[in-house]
Amino acid sequence: MHKRLALAALTCLLLAPLAPAVAGEDLLTLRLECNNGVFKPKTLQVPVGKKFKIEIFNTGTEAIEFESLQLRKEKALNPGGQSFVVIFPLEAGEYKFFDDFHIQTGQGSIVAK
Repeated sequence: MHKRLALAALTCLLLAPLAPAVAGEDLLTLRLECNNGVFKPKTLQVPVGKKFKIEIFNTGTEAIEFESLQLRKEKALNPGGQSFVVIFPLEAGEYKFFDDFHIQTGQGSIVAK
């Protein structure tokens, strides 16, 4: 019994330095503001093959709905609201998003390079 416990403790000590590598790097976080149907910035640049998070802030006086059919993401926000979406690694290309409540003005894209 003591040998198993000692072996388990030794294994934990030897593997502990690897934990940050297994956990991964910090998640890339981008800020996206929407003011009454106008996104700022209109284009977000991300690296290919990296998971990332978009923090969405509604700085306007009207409700918005961040939506991307390509990425299968949707998030409605009241005025002054904030939320986020996590996007899993993308292949190179351009991925469109829009404000479903302001289709004419609320257009943007994510470019993975």
